[in-house]
Amino acid sequence: MTENEQQPSSQGPGAWVTFKESHPAVKAILAGVIVNRLGAFLTIFLVLYLVSKGYSTAEASLALGAYGAGGMVGVLVGGALASRLGARNATVLSMASSAVLLATIVYVPSYPAIVAAVFLVSAVGLMYRPASASLLSELTPDTRQVMIFAIYRWGLNLGTMASPLLGYALFNLRHKSYTVLFWGEALVAVVYALIAFFLIPRKHDEADVAASAKADSSEPAPAADGPSADEQSAAAAGPSGYRAVLRDRRYMFFLIGMLFNTVVYVQYTSTLPLDVAKEHVNVLWYTLAVALNGFMVIVFELPLTKFTQKWPLRLSVVIPWALVGLGEMFYGFPLGGAVILIGTLIWTTAEIMGGPAVFSFPATAGPAHLKPVYISSFQFIFNLGTAIGPVIGGELFLGLGRAVWPTLGLLSAAACVLGLFAFPGAKKAAMDGTPEPEPVTEAV
Repeated sequence: MTENEQQPSSQGPGAWVTFKESHPAVKAILAGVIVNRLGAFLTIFLVLYLVSKGYSTAEASLALGAYGAGGMVGVLVGGALASRLGARNATVLSMASSAVLLATIVYVPSYPAIVAAVFLVSAVGLMYRPASASLLSELTPDTRQVMIFAIYRWGLNLGTMASPLLGYALFNLRHKSYTVLFWGEALVAVVYALIAFFLIPRKHDEADVAASAKADSSEPAPAADGPSADEQSAAAAGPSGYRAVLRDRRYMFFLIGMLFNTVVYVQYTSTLPLDVAKEHVNVLWYTLAVALNGFMVIVFELPLTKFTQKWPLRLSVVIPWALVGLGEMFYGFPLGGAVILIGTLIWTTAEIMGGPAVFSFPATAGPAHLKPVYISSFQFIFNLGTAIGPVIGGELFLGLGRAVWPTLGLLSAAACVLGLFAFPGAKKAAMDGTPEPEPVTEAV
């Protein structure tokens, strides 16, 4: 036996192998994610559209805030409905409803009606995500959870990067027509609904398809393959829905830490440009930093995940959270091009190092029957952080000036401490198939 055969590999399957060997329904979900993000024009052009209609900047910003609020409601409702609807029905309902609402926005006659329509578009448009992410996890072997969510994130980022270009092309297709733009997004939603209807299994077939998908995998089965019958009975007798999430002490530590981390992370989109303007730094450096982040995530996250997917959860979560704080704190040095680029490089490295593990963990953190609500709780916290982060950062910047950056570092430190409590004594990530000395979740 060779040395390579005697020692386990330090890396898992790559992105292409994982995608190629995944179930057709997984491919459909991943393809749908890209299609959906490619058509996400509303958030990009909403402010411009409302200003062109004669509304004030404040009114346009409020409408954009309504979109964010709708998304938070949507993922919570989606998590609650996921078990009843299944991924197929949830996605079809979500995309079909949002298509109808999107097509009506340009015909709505009053500002309150526009805000209501925008809120509903976001709410129904994101209802599918908990169910789809749950099925994505169920159809994927435990040893490939991190990589499949890395591919999921790659699709989100790719679609987000290309969406403004596609939207601009549609906008100019008929001489700067917002009607074409929003009808185009509605059409994209219909395409995703059709993908889901024909390629994602029906709810009553999901369990059989999931068992078949994991049985057909070339990966070795994990040591502990799911809960026993007694554990399942105990889970059924325990709290259900979001009550179970609230009683899961360790998962709540993770969620609060995630909220802190997200608040710090989003400062590059809000507080950093304020600082750039105040310090009279050339905007070119900020633009290059944002481009650097997008380039690195698209190019390097999947190759790096081939190695990081076998890291212990504590390393995969806490170290990246610490690096996010260090990257944002780096902006506290005398601001210039080098400081902006180096700080961005640090927290971008954290994003590509820990993003896949953080996004995959909620699918494995709780009992199988509560997977959708665990996922939707995470998505709600992430959306909440992106919504309140700019407000918090702006207020801190107004009150503290450039001292905002070390202050944000303290918030990252708090996130890391919570992460340590969320994963005490964990030697291996739950998704690599190695049993942990203590369970990741604990109801109190």
